[in-house]
Amino acid sequence: MADRVEQDTFVARPFEGLAGEADLVAMREILPAAEAWGTLDKAHGGGKVQLVTLLPDLARAWRRADGIPVVALQPGVTTPDVSRDLGNAVEAALAAEPGEVAFPAPLGADGPRLQDILAAGSDLPVTVKESFDYWEDLDPEDEALADAAVRSANEIYPTAAVEGVTSAYWTRMGNREYLRWSLGIEEEALLDGLARLQAKREAGVVDGAKYAGAFRSLGLVIPVWDLPRGTEAADLVEPAAAFLKRLNKALAVKAPLDANERRARAGLVARSLTLR
Repeated sequence: MADRVEQDTFVARPFEGLAGEADLVAMREILPAAEAWGTLDKAHGGGKVQLVTLLPDLARAWRRADGIPVVALQPGVTTPDVSRDLGNAVEAALAAEPGEVAFPAPLGADGPRLQDILAAGSDLPVTVKESFDYWEDLDPEDEALADAAVRSANEIYPTAAVEGVTSAYWTRMGNREYLRWSLGIEEEALLDGLARLQAKREAGVVDGAKYAGAFRSLGLVIPVWDLPRGTEAADLVEPAAAFLKRLNKALAVKAPLDANERRARAGLVARSLTLR
């Protein structure tokens, strides 16, 4: 019975403690195509590991032709701990033959988490992609993978990281532009900080931007702004840095929220969507 309780324990913030937590949440929830590279600990060979948004046919894991394990973040999970699912998938990829899909076995009550198999200090830098071109590295001899990677460029909406800040992503959907920012700040504290800015009408990142709401996932909040038509990622560099300064100042305030700020916070919560 004890094993069953442990297995069913939900981990609300599964990537906590990892340097790339905010970007991993972004890869799982808002980035259509991206990759992050980490280093495995010595017990798992000490080599590289590639984390990606998606693999062909929604595969969970693959071992590239050069032996590097690849794990997708977006396919469905099988346990209440996303980090354990990913750790299990990495081990399955390491056990697979080069160039082959890996099939992680069902987990019992135990299993390594991503934090357990990455080398200390592995920072997981993220690169946003315009297509799934990394599929071609899974097996360079497989023409079907190359063709699928090329075709994917037409299926991915434009996305770019905003320079100068971390985990902020501009995107264009149809004829509208948005900023989605995976802020690696504890959920309740972030909502308080945003509420203080909203109450002073300082929650817009750039002139004309409107706070559209937020995604709540894996213990973090990802605010979304509806940007003025035609805004490009480069236009957000200085405004995003200025907004972050305002937010950090608001986060440093320890006094309870006043009545206006509490109303603003209630509005923020009402415009939040919890994912998974």
